[in-house]
Amino acid sequence: MFKIWTRMSLPGRRLNRATSSVRSPCVAPADLDQHGGENDLVDAVHQVRQTSARRRPVTRVFPVGTAVEWWACAAPGILCALPSPHRVPLCQPLSFAVVTDSFDPVAYNRAAWDREVENSNEWTQPVGPEVIAQARAGDWSVVLIGYQAVPRGWFPAELVGAEVLCLASGGGQQGPVLSAAGAAVTVLDNSPRQLGRDREVAAREGLAVRTVLGDMRDLSVFPDASFDVVFNPVSNVFCPDLAPVWRESFRVLRPGGILMAGFLNPDIFIFDITALEERGELIVRHQLPFSSLDLPDAERQRSYGTGPIEYSHSLIGQIGGQLAAGFTLTHLDEAPHHADATARYMPGYFATRAIKP
Repeated sequence: MFKIWTRMSLPGRRLNRATSSVRSPCVAPADLDQHGGENDLVDAVHQVRQTSARRRPVTRVFPVGTAVEWWACAAPGILCALPSPHRVPLCQPLSFAVVTDSFDPVAYNRAAWDREVENSNEWTQPVGPEVIAQARAGDWSVVLIGYQAVPRGWFPAELVGAEVLCLASGGGQQGPVLSAAGAAVTVLDNSPRQLGRDREVAAREGLAVRTVLGDMRDLSVFPDASFDVVFNPVSNVFCPDLAPVWRESFRVLRPGGILMAGFLNPDIFIFDITALEERGELIVRHQLPFSSLDLPDAERQRSYGTGPIEYSHSLIGQIGGQLAAGFTLTHLDEAPHHADATARYMPGYFATRAIKP
């Protein structure tokens, strides 16, 4: 018989999001049979076993793009993942990351950002009709970093008709605004529900916004020289490696095309997360480069909850990576972090504008 633990609902660290919503009440083990029975449930899951080396589980993950819910089961060290079509109301799911030898950060972060939509993260809230009306009238702005508007001079002099790829930029915000301003917009994002926000605004406002589900490192769905602008607001913090992002961005841009990218200041990650968020204290703790996967499972669950996995990346990887891909850097900007105590002392974000020669 299965033993079920309830989901951990904790505020995420950098996302400043609300706690997770309650889904379904727990069901006692004695009631399990009415939901399909123990054998049927086992048929629908992949079980995780403990390794002897680091005592961390090893699992065979679902293909990228499969929505899953994580459930803890009775046998010690066993965790089950149910594909969403087989979801059953046994209790609230465990949705935090579990480090495994075959852990897929893209698949995990896809599900994590879908949860952010459910939890009403501010970066998942679509713009309203008034914003679109203003953009159609020529009064528009979008952000790459924090709440700071991108200088209009960073965009092509004539935006109407420009082919714009909003890279890892779902959420019904930048893409629809640029579309209303006259651009031909494609939004690529790793989260189906974030893309749903863009489609929601497009349907409401009669905008032609193309949405594509995918990994920002793999733009093979697009031919060479497809776009005039690649617009990438802060999102590569959720991406394990950057070199493919810059190479692919360079490939899909036309000569003279513009790459605009926002990213976190990696120095943000040196600080103890709990001290920073709970007490506003800047206590140096972590060595760079840093990933939330570096934390012990229990600490990561406390600090990040069900939020996506994050990676600090270096300025060499960010700016140097763009140069290595062939870009010419034209502009650099910075802004304070919009939601933590570091804003009093240092920039939390950087933004770059680069062109493809």
